[in-house]
Amino acid sequence: MARFCSLYSGSSGNSIAIGCGGKYILIDAGKSAKKIKERLAQEDIDPSDIAAVFITHEHTDHIAGVRVLASSLKIPVYATEGTAEYLENYGHAKNVDLRIMPSEGVDICGMGVTAFHTSHDAAQSCGYSVRCCDGRRITLATDTGIITPEIHNALCGADLVYLESNHDIGMLYAGSYPYALKKRIASDKGHLSNDVCSAELPALARNGATRFVLGHLSAENNMPMLARQSAVCEFTKCAMREGSDYLLSVAGINGLKTMVF
Repeated sequence: MARFCSLYSGSSGNSIAIGCGGKYILIDAGKSAKKIKERLAQEDIDPSDIAAVFITHEHTDHIAGVRVLASSLKIPVYATEGTAEYLENYGHAKNVDLRIMPSEGVDICGMGVTAFHTSHDAAQSCGYSVRCCDGRRITLATDTGIITPEIHNALCGADLVYLESNHDIGMLYAGSYPYALKKRIASDKGHLSNDVCSAELPALARNGATRFVLGHLSAENNMPMLARQSAVCEFTKCAMREGSDYLLSVAGINGLKTMVF
């Protein structure tokens, strides 16, 4: 059985555990090693069962704990070439087994992991698709201003989709952020709004996805209720019903309990 757990989600830190056959990988380590280990314990995941960390990009909320965590557990860290260069140049790879993510993907304890490009203001950001040992596929895409054809293709056919629903556009522009930051967030290299995220979901459901997790919500410019309502509205327009056609969850700042499927 495949296991998915959002340990942390949002601008204060991100980390996701995906497991199968008793072993796990982490996508991002955006909290301290101590906090990540605390959340793993809450989910009954032994840190010694973590086999590798995969980094989406170099922003602090995705790499804050990677150096200490990876060096203490003696596990490899995978990243795109651009992200790896940043980690090396700014001291995040000291005493770390840092590896460039191969274009053909890697196999970690029976889990096949491949990367795809995302559109973000980072060195070389990416999302990941994980084929678990039982054949189930989990695909994650956050920190992207738009859904490109490459992202859409990566998401299609996944059994579980973890997709960014970062902000409500009205809250963003009515909020206290400086105008330049608002424009950055709403740009093609920023973050997905509730509306853009939600519009993508029915097509993914038609392509086989049954489980959806909305993640990376802004604490300042969104609310879980708004993200959920936006998604449900789009599903309803397509005559899809929650509980029969799809399952929907929203990850808070402390993530979600482990999902087994």
